[in-house]
Order: sequence, then C-alpha cells, then structure tokens
Amino acid sequence: MNALFIILAAIFLLGPLIAIHEFGHYIVARKLGVKVLVYSIGFGPTLLKWTSKKSGIQYQLSALPLGGYVKMLDEREGDVPEKDLPYAFNRQNPWKRIAIVAAGPLINLAFAVVLFWILMLPAQEQLNTRVGKVLPDTPAATVHMQAGDKITAINGMQVSTWEKLNYALVDRAGETGTIAVAADRAGQVQNFNLPIQNFLKDQSQSPLEALGFIPYRPRLPAVITKLSEDGAAIRQGMKAGDKIVAINGVKMNEWFDVVQVVQASPEKLLKIDVLRNNQVVQLEVMPQGKQDNIGKVTGVLGVQSDPGKVTIPAEYRQTIQYTSVEAFTMAVDKTGQLSSMILNSIVKMVRGLIGLDNLSGPITIAKVAGQSAEMGWQTFISFMALMSVSLGILNLLPIPMLDGGHLVYYFVELIRGKPVSEQIQLVGLKIGMVLLGSMMLLALFNDFMRL
Repeated sequence: MNALFIILAAIFLLGPLIAIHEFGHYIVARKLGVKVLVYSIGFGPTLLKWTSKKSGIQYQLSALPLGGYVKMLDEREGDVPEKDLPYAFNRQNPWKRIAIVAAGPLINLAFAVVLFWILMLPAQEQLNTRVGKVLPDTPAATVHMQAGDKITAINGMQVSTWEKLNYALVDRAGETGTIAVAADRAGQVQNFNLPIQNFLKDQSQSPLEALGFIPYRPRLPAVITKLSEDGAAIRQGMKAGDKIVAINGVKMNEWFDVVQVVQASPEKLLKIDVLRNNQVVQLEVMPQGKQDNIGKVTGVLGVQSDPGKVTIPAEYRQTIQYTSVEAFTMAVDKTGQLSSMILNSIVKMVRGLIGLDNLSGPITIAKVAGQSAEMGWQTFISFMALMSVSLGILNLLPIPMLDGGHLVYYFVELIRGKPVSEQIQLVGLKIGMVLLGSMMLLALFNDFMRL
C-alpha cells in the first residue's frame, strides 16, 4: 500500500466527517438566527474559498484537513455593528448556544446511524455464534466449554452475531472477576463463568483468544503453496509443496495450528518439521516480528496456503435480513453500544485499567483507512461510521476547547443565571490546550512506535 493511497483514503474518510460535524453547527446557527461569517473545512492557509452573494458567508477549504470551524458573529472576537447585535452568538440565550454547540457531535452520531443502517439493509450470510474451537489452557477450557456450544448471551446481554459478542467482551476490558457466558448445547442451556484478570489491559490479544473460544474455521491442510521473496521461510530453505507436520515437537493438525504458533513466536527460533517428497526435513526458522495497527507484535513466516473451495457446515452459518425499520433500530442500537464502549474505555484508560499505548493518532487512522479501503466499500463505510461515533463522543467530553467544554459553561450559566467569568474560561482554555496537546503528542508517539 503506497503513501499516496493512504493519504487519499484518510482524506476521503475524515473529510466528510469533519464537513458534516461543522455543518451541524452551521445549520443550527442559521436556523436560530445567528449570523455565520465563515464555514471552513480544515485549518491553516486557505486553498479554495467562495463568498455567497446572498448571505455573505465565506465557504473555504484549508490546507490542514484535521478539523474545521464555523466562525459566527461574536462581540468577544471583534466589534459588531449595533444593527447586527441581535445576531451575535454571545447575545443568544444559553439554550440556543447549547443547541448550536451540541449540533456538531450529535450530527456525527446521526451520520453513523445512517451509515450503519445502509450496511444492515442487504442480506448478510455470516457465521453464527457457535464455537468452532476451544483453546487449551484458557478460561474457556477450565470451565469445560466445548466446540459446538452456541453462545446466546454475554453478562446477560443477548448476542446473535460475533460482532455484538465482541463488543460485549471489550466492554469488560481492564477488569478482574468473571464473565458470564450463556450457551445452547444440544438444546440445553449451559451457563459458564469465565475467570478474568486485567482482561485485555494491553490488548495484545483479541477478546476471543484471551477467553479461549473462537468461531468456526474450516480445516485447511498445513501445506505451503506460496512463499514471500523476502520472508523468513524462503531464506531458511522452505519450499512450495512442503507440509508442516510439527513445530518444536508439537504435531500440527491443520493450517491454523501453524498460524497460532507462528504468530505467538516473533523473533523466536522454531524447529519446524516439514514433509517433502515423503521425507521429513527438519528446518530452523525464526519468524519475523511484525507490528499491527494497535501495536501488537506477531510472528510472520512469509508463507501462504491456498484453501481452495471452502464449504462451511450449515450448523455454523446464518443469514441475517432486516426490514428497513429493523435495520434502523439495529443501527441506533449499535451506535449507542459503540458510544458506551468508547466512554467506558476512556474512563478505564484514565483509571489505568487499560494501557495508554492503545491511544491512536492520525497516522494509525490513515493506515487503517487505507487498509479498509483496500478491503472494499463496506469495510471502509463501516470504519467511517466507527470514526463518526468516536468524533461525536470525543467532542462531547467536558474538556475546554472541545464542544463538551463549552456545553459545561452554558449549563452552568443556566443554573447560576449569569455567564462563567472570562477569567475562569481563560484558565479552562489553558488547561484544555495542555490536555489536548498531551493527548495528541501521546497518540503521535504511539503512532511512530507502531511504525
């Protein structure tokens, strides 16, 4: 994936989200009679601009596409002609100012609902929540979960898809205790309490791997069909057609057994037995360490296996088809669930239950945008919806400089009957700049470490 593609994907991802966020402020301000001066997408030097002859509003596109702003008439930012005073933002009652400020984040959440709704309209064939494999020496194994158990609820919340199941598990990140899992086993309800300790604190594992149960995977032969020219395997003598039969003396029954061992062994020397021309050949190979977008380092051999035609048994499949109303309800529910998960994660990050190394900045966002664009429009739209939820929730945080900080001031004004003093707002502005600046620096540091 080249840099230009990543940059373009990031622009196509963030551009609409920023534009619609600022449009929320813009349209509500105009509807409530506040005079808008500038509607800008981006910060910094102006690249393109156009002034409406009818309204006098200047619309512009600026060089730095990491935000935007709507400039309204305001006595705090310059002299306002007496005839225009009724249209100044600072002269509006608190409820109007609250509506204008809240409109940006809320329209991001509404936009996410629309995107999720579009994605849920077509019929979807996917894996159901029937367990395909229980990993040894994991919480799921200790409570005797079995392959074939169909999970129906997590902590009392009904789950019908692996996605919803994962969201329910991520909500417990950083916690110690038990996770209640309800499952159907041959028509009988089974209840399991899986023990967890600092669950997903460093997020080096997926929630399912951490608990020890994974979805169905077709059994693929551990036969190498293709090798990367710069991979560790080809340098150490592996060849196309080799069948991996054991690693460090442990028998490999299928391809995913190999994947599991290799990914867990970055920069570790492995003794690999391969079957070549009916002869066992012993090789020593060290998987390269590769870091993913969340900073997890996994082992990579540089080999592939062609699965051929894969047939998934009927008991592991399901087709989901929603009506328009059902799809909209599900979209609202998903947006609410994601919002709760993001807020919960922020709280746990502040409490130290989740590592700060999980914080991501624009570089990681750009890389994920590029990868999701390569995977197809549905994956890209799904990531856009997730980012829209994140943008809406983060802007509602009660931090000065963010929309949420301004909302705090206006609600205090409603209660006290008079505005928060300029001095307090100035101190809040400085605190907000330090907090946001620190978060951005940490996010950028994490981004560069992942590079």
